Amino acid sequence: MEIWLLNNLPTWALAVVIVGGMVTLAVAGSVLAYRWRPALAEGEHNDMVGTGLSMFAAIYGIILAFVVVTLWTEADEAETVVANESTYLAQMVRDARAFPPAPRAHLEAAVGAYVRAVAEVQWPLMREGRPRYAVTERAVERMFAALRSFEPTTEREKTFYREVVRDINRVVAERRARITQARQTLPAVFKVLVYGGAVVFIPLTFLYGNKSRQVRLLFVGSVAALVSFSLLLVLVLDHPFSGDISVSPDAFRQGALARFWRP
Repeated sequence: MEIWLLNNLPTWALAVVIVGGMVTLAVAGSVLAYRWRPALAEGEHNDMVGTGLSMFAAIYGIILAFVVVTLWTEADEAETVVANESTYLAQMVRDARAFPPAPRAHLEAAVGAYVRAVAEVQWPLMREGRPRYAVTERAVERMFAALRSFEPTTEREKTFYREVVRDINRVVAERRARITQARQTLPAVFKVLVYGGAVVFIPLTFLYGNKSRQVRLLFVGSVAALVSFSLLLVLVLDHPFSGDISVSPDAFRQGALARFWRP
Protein backbone atom coordinates (compact mmCIF):
# COMPACT_ATOMS: atom_id res chain seq x y z
CA MET A 1 0.00 0.00 0.00
CA GLU A 2 2.78 2.44 0.90
CA ILE A 3 4.69 1.79 -2.34
CA TRP A 4 1.49 2.07 -4.39
CA LEU A 5 0.78 5.49 -2.88
CA LEU A 6 4.33 6.68 -3.54
CA ASN A 7 4.32 5.51 -7.15
CA ASN A 8 0.81 6.68 -8.03
CA LEU A 9 0.55 9.99 -6.19
CA PRO A 10 2.94 12.96 -6.50
CA THR A 11 4.60 14.09 -3.30
CA TRP A 12 2.49 17.24 -3.06
CA ALA A 13 -0.68 15.14 -3.28
CA LEU A 14 0.61 12.85 -0.52
CA ALA A 15 1.30 15.92 1.60
CA VAL A 16 -2.24 17.15 1.05
CA VAL A 17 -3.70 13.74 1.92
CA ILE A 18 -1.52 13.00 4.96
CA VAL A 19 -0.89 16.45 6.45
CA GLY A 20 -4.18 18.01 5.41
CA GLY A 21 -6.14 14.91 6.37
CA MET A 22 -4.59 14.59 9.83
CA VAL A 23 -4.98 18.29 10.59
CA THR A 24 -8.62 18.17 9.51
CA LEU A 25 -9.32 15.09 11.62
CA ALA A 26 -7.50 16.57 14.63
CA VAL A 27 -9.41 19.85 14.46
CA ALA A 28 -12.71 18.03 13.97
CA GLY A 29 -11.90 15.71 16.88
CA SER A 30 -11.10 18.66 19.13
CA VAL A 31 -14.39 20.36 18.25
CA LEU A 32 -16.33 17.18 18.98
CA ALA A 33 -14.46 16.59 22.25
CA TYR A 34 -15.29 20.06 23.55
CA ARG A 35 -18.85 19.73 22.39
CA TRP A 36 -19.16 16.44 24.25
CA ARG A 37 -17.30 17.70 27.33
CA PRO A 38 -17.69 21.51 27.54
CA ALA A 39 -15.97 21.47 30.92
CA LEU A 40 -12.66 20.79 29.17
CA ALA A 41 -12.52 24.47 28.24
CA GLU A 42 -12.11 25.39 31.90
CA GLY A 43 -8.70 23.75 31.97
CA GLU A 44 -9.08 22.29 35.42
CA HIS A 45 -6.71 19.44 34.63
CA ASN A 46 -4.22 21.40 32.54
CA ASP A 47 -1.37 20.79 35.01
CA MET A 48 -1.77 17.03 34.82
CA VAL A 49 -2.48 17.02 31.07
CA GLY A 50 0.44 19.35 30.39
CA THR A 51 2.84 17.12 32.31
CA GLY A 52 1.58 14.04 30.48
CA LEU A 53 1.83 15.76 27.10
CA SER A 54 5.37 16.91 27.83
CA MET A 55 6.52 13.43 28.81
CA PHE A 56 4.81 11.77 25.86
CA ALA A 57 6.07 14.43 23.44
CA ALA A 58 9.65 13.93 24.64
CA ILE A 59 9.55 10.15 24.28
CA TYR A 60 7.67 10.20 20.98
CA GLY A 61 9.90 12.98 19.63
CA ILE A 62 13.04 10.99 20.37
CA ILE A 63 11.64 7.89 18.64
CA LEU A 64 10.45 9.90 15.65
CA ALA A 65 13.74 11.76 15.31
CA PHE A 66 15.70 8.51 15.53
CA VAL A 67 13.57 6.90 12.81
CA VAL A 68 13.76 9.90 10.47
CA VAL A 69 17.54 10.28 10.86
CA THR A 70 18.09 6.55 10.35
CA LEU A 71 15.94 6.46 7.23
CA TRP A 72 17.61 9.59 5.88
CA THR A 73 21.02 7.98 6.37
CA GLU A 74 19.90 4.81 4.60
CA ALA A 75 18.47 6.82 1.69
CA ASP A 76 21.76 8.71 1.38
CA GLU A 77 23.66 5.41 1.46
CA ALA A 78 21.42 4.06 -1.32
CA GLU A 79 22.36 7.07 -3.46
CA THR A 80 26.03 6.45 -2.74
CA VAL A 81 25.77 2.75 -3.61
CA VAL A 82 24.21 3.54 -6.99
CA ALA A 83 26.87 6.16 -7.70
CA ASN A 84 29.66 3.72 -6.79
CA GLU A 85 28.22 0.92 -8.91
CA SER A 86 27.95 3.15 -11.99
CA THR A 87 31.42 4.59 -11.37
CA TYR A 88 33.03 1.15 -11.28
CA LEU A 89 31.25 0.21 -14.50
CA ALA A 90 32.46 3.39 -16.19
CA GLN A 91 35.99 2.68 -14.97
CA MET A 92 35.82 -0.80 -16.49
CA VAL A 93 34.93 0.71 -19.85
CA ARG A 94 37.82 3.17 -19.64
CA ASP A 95 40.35 0.55 -18.54
CA ALA A 96 39.23 -1.81 -21.30
CA ARG A 97 40.59 0.65 -23.87
CA ALA A 98 44.00 -0.83 -23.15
CA PHE A 99 42.81 -4.23 -24.45
CA PRO A 100 42.96 -5.41 -28.05
CA PRO A 101 39.85 -4.56 -30.17
CA ALA A 102 38.11 -7.96 -29.96
CA PRO A 103 38.19 -8.51 -26.15
CA ARG A 104 37.50 -4.81 -25.59
CA ALA A 105 34.36 -4.98 -27.75
CA HIS A 106 33.29 -8.18 -25.99
CA LEU A 107 33.61 -6.58 -22.54
CA GLU A 108 31.94 -3.32 -23.60
CA ALA A 109 28.99 -5.24 -25.00
CA ALA A 110 28.65 -7.10 -21.69
CA VAL A 111 28.80 -3.87 -19.69
CA GLY A 112 26.22 -2.28 -21.99
CA ALA A 113 23.89 -5.23 -21.50
CA TYR A 114 24.27 -4.97 -17.73
CA VAL A 115 23.63 -1.22 -17.68
CA ARG A 116 20.45 -1.59 -19.71
CA ALA A 117 19.25 -4.51 -17.61
CA VAL A 118 19.67 -2.45 -14.44
CA ALA A 119 18.06 0.76 -15.68
CA GLU A 120 15.30 -0.66 -17.90
CA VAL A 121 14.33 -3.95 -16.24
CA GLN A 122 15.51 -4.06 -12.63
CA TRP A 123 14.80 -0.45 -11.71
CA PRO A 124 11.02 -0.61 -12.34
CA LEU A 125 10.91 -3.73 -10.16
CA MET A 126 12.83 -1.92 -7.43
CA ARG A 127 10.30 0.94 -7.57
CA GLU A 128 7.59 -1.63 -6.91
CA GLY A 129 9.51 -3.16 -4.02
CA ARG A 130 10.26 -6.41 -5.89
CA PRO A 131 13.96 -6.34 -6.80
CA ARG A 132 15.27 -9.60 -8.23
CA TYR A 133 18.84 -10.81 -8.52
CA ALA A 134 18.04 -12.95 -11.55
CA VAL A 135 17.22 -9.91 -13.70
CA THR A 136 20.88 -8.88 -13.95
CA GLU A 137 22.51 -12.22 -13.17
CA ARG A 138 22.97 -13.16 -16.82
CA ALA A 139 24.55 -9.77 -17.59
CA VAL A 140 26.97 -10.20 -14.67
CA GLU A 141 27.98 -13.66 -15.89
CA ARG A 142 28.47 -12.21 -19.37
CA MET A 143 30.95 -9.64 -18.01
CA PHE A 144 32.90 -12.33 -16.15
CA ALA A 145 32.88 -14.51 -19.26
CA ALA A 146 34.32 -11.65 -21.29
CA LEU A 147 37.20 -11.32 -18.83
CA ARG A 148 37.85 -15.06 -18.64
CA SER A 149 38.05 -15.30 -22.42
CA PHE A 150 40.88 -12.75 -22.58
CA GLU A 151 44.46 -13.58 -21.66
CA PRO A 152 46.59 -10.41 -21.34
CA THR A 153 50.12 -10.67 -22.70
CA THR A 154 51.86 -7.33 -22.24
CA GLU A 155 52.56 -5.69 -18.89
CA ARG A 156 50.28 -2.84 -19.88
CA GLU A 157 47.39 -5.21 -20.58
CA LYS A 158 48.02 -7.11 -17.36
CA THR A 159 47.95 -3.92 -15.30
CA PHE A 160 44.63 -2.76 -16.72
CA TYR A 161 43.23 -6.29 -16.59
CA ARG A 162 43.82 -6.40 -12.84
CA GLU A 163 42.02 -3.07 -12.47
CA VAL A 164 39.04 -4.32 -14.47
CA VAL A 165 38.82 -7.49 -12.35
CA ARG A 166 38.93 -5.38 -9.19
CA ASP A 167 36.19 -3.09 -10.51
CA ILE A 168 33.86 -5.89 -11.60
CA ASN A 169 34.09 -7.43 -8.13
CA ARG A 170 33.17 -4.04 -6.69
CA VAL A 171 30.23 -3.82 -9.08
CA VAL A 172 28.94 -7.16 -7.83
CA ALA A 173 29.26 -6.03 -4.20
CA GLU A 174 27.48 -2.72 -4.85
CA ARG A 175 24.76 -4.52 -6.82
CA ARG A 176 24.05 -6.77 -3.85
CA ALA A 177 23.99 -3.77 -1.50
CA ARG A 178 21.59 -1.90 -3.83
CA ILE A 179 19.15 -4.80 -4.06
CA THR A 180 19.32 -5.37 -0.31
CA GLN A 181 18.53 -1.71 0.35
CA ALA A 182 15.61 -1.85 -2.07
CA ARG A 183 14.13 -4.72 -0.05
CA GLN A 184 14.63 -3.21 3.39
CA THR A 185 11.80 -1.38 5.12
CA LEU A 186 11.22 0.00 8.58
CA PRO A 187 10.78 -2.88 11.09
CA ALA A 188 7.19 -3.50 12.18
CA VAL A 189 7.88 -2.54 15.80
CA PHE A 190 9.07 0.92 14.73
CA LYS A 191 6.05 1.37 12.45
CA VAL A 192 3.80 0.60 15.39
CA LEU A 193 5.67 3.11 17.57
CA VAL A 194 5.70 5.85 14.91
CA TYR A 195 2.18 5.55 13.51
CA GLY A 196 0.58 4.28 16.71
CA GLY A 197 2.25 7.03 18.71
CA ALA A 198 0.65 9.65 16.47
CA VAL A 199 -2.77 8.07 16.99
CA VAL A 200 -2.29 8.35 20.77
CA PHE A 201 -0.46 11.67 20.94
CA ILE A 202 -2.75 13.88 18.84
CA PRO A 203 -5.99 13.02 20.72
CA LEU A 204 -4.21 13.84 24.00
CA THR A 205 -4.00 17.45 22.85
CA PHE A 206 -7.81 17.61 22.94
CA LEU A 207 -7.66 17.41 26.74
CA TYR A 208 -5.66 20.61 27.15
CA GLY A 209 -8.28 23.21 28.03
CA ASN A 210 -8.51 26.82 26.85
CA LYS A 211 -11.53 29.07 26.75
CA SER A 212 -10.51 30.53 23.39
CA ARG A 213 -11.69 28.24 20.63
CA GLN A 214 -9.25 29.73 18.13
CA VAL A 215 -6.29 29.10 20.44
CA ARG A 216 -7.39 25.50 21.06
CA LEU A 217 -7.79 24.73 17.37
CA LEU A 218 -4.50 26.42 16.51
CA PHE A 219 -2.70 24.35 19.16
CA VAL A 220 -4.25 21.06 18.06
CA GLY A 221 -3.80 21.83 14.36
CA SER A 222 -0.15 22.83 14.78
CA VAL A 223 0.71 19.65 16.66
CA ALA A 224 -1.13 17.54 14.08
CA ALA A 225 0.65 19.31 11.21
CA LEU A 226 4.09 18.75 12.75
CA VAL A 227 3.44 15.09 13.50
CA SER A 228 1.83 14.36 10.12
CA PHE A 229 4.68 16.02 8.22
CA SER A 230 7.14 13.83 10.13
CA LEU A 231 5.07 10.78 9.17
CA LEU A 232 5.23 11.90 5.54
CA LEU A 233 9.02 11.99 5.81
CA VAL A 234 9.03 8.49 7.27
CA LEU A 235 6.87 7.21 4.42
CA VAL A 236 9.01 8.80 1.70
CA LEU A 237 12.40 7.90 3.19
CA ASP A 238 11.38 4.32 4.00
CA HIS A 239 11.29 3.53 0.26
CA PRO A 240 14.31 5.26 -1.35
CA PHE A 241 13.66 3.72 -4.78
CA SER A 242 9.93 4.56 -4.98
CA GLY A 243 7.99 7.78 -5.53
CA ASP A 244 8.95 11.22 -6.81
CA ILE A 245 11.73 11.71 -4.29
CA SER A 246 13.76 8.59 -5.00
CA VAL A 247 17.14 7.37 -6.16
CA SER A 248 17.37 7.72 -9.93
CA PRO A 249 19.09 5.38 -12.42
CA ASP A 250 20.51 8.39 -14.30
CA ALA A 251 24.01 7.55 -13.07
CA PHE A 252 23.95 4.53 -15.40
CA ARG A 253 23.34 6.85 -18.38
CA GLN A 254 26.12 9.36 -17.78
CA GLY A 255 29.83 9.68 -18.41
CA ALA A 256 31.51 6.71 -20.04
CA LEU A 257 28.22 4.78 -19.85
CA ALA A 258 26.33 7.30 -22.01
CA ARG A 259 27.56 5.55 -25.16
CA PHE A 260 25.30 2.57 -24.42
CA TRP A 261 22.21 4.78 -24.68
CA ARG A 262 22.92 6.43 -28.01
CA PRO A 263 20.48 5.50 -30.80
